[in-house]
Amino acid sequence: MPTDQTAPAELELVREFVNTLDIEEGTDALASPPEARGWLSAHALADSGEPITEEDRRRLVDVREALRDLLLANNLGDVPPAEAIDVLNEQSAEAAVVLRFGADGAGLVTSCGGVDSALARLLAIVYGSMNDRTWLRLKSCPAEDCRWAFYDHSRNRSGTWCEMGKCGNRAKARRYREGHRDSGE
Repeated sequence: MPTDQTAPAELELVREFVNTLDIEEGTDALASPPEARGWLSAHALADSGEPITEEDRRRLVDVREALRDLLLANNLGDVPPAEAIDVLNEQSAEAAVVLRFGADGAGLVTSCGGVDSALARLLAIVYGSMNDRTWLRLKSCPAEDCRWAFYDHSRNRSGTWCEMGKCGNRAKARRYREGHRDSGE
């Protein structure tokens, strides 16, 4: 995917997390506990030796898909689905985050371990993004066969497709064909 889809600062980690499932390519970086541990470790969200159970992996997938649902709501201007919010609230219950002060300022840090720590860090980034108003620019492509997360860099926040030349053109061509079929041409 093009690099102009990258989100600012730490929000890019959330975008990459949502994109661990590539629907078009049929790949999932969280497909098994070892793959999930590898992805978390590569993104400094867990130690490479930390065990990840199947239940942990499922929790990661549930949060990823709940975030994707919120990103689609961002794109369509819809209210976030209640089910997605419920998943995030449920999963964040064990994901302890505390405020820590230092010489260079303050920040949210995790006070738990394992997958809870990874989820806490990701959800703390989402929280920060919602407060600094960058969250609404993080969107999910509305194409059923894509759903790629991208950051809308357009001036007026009107970006709809992850790639206009790909998903956008397919949608326009589909609407054109449907319009001609419906009109009897």
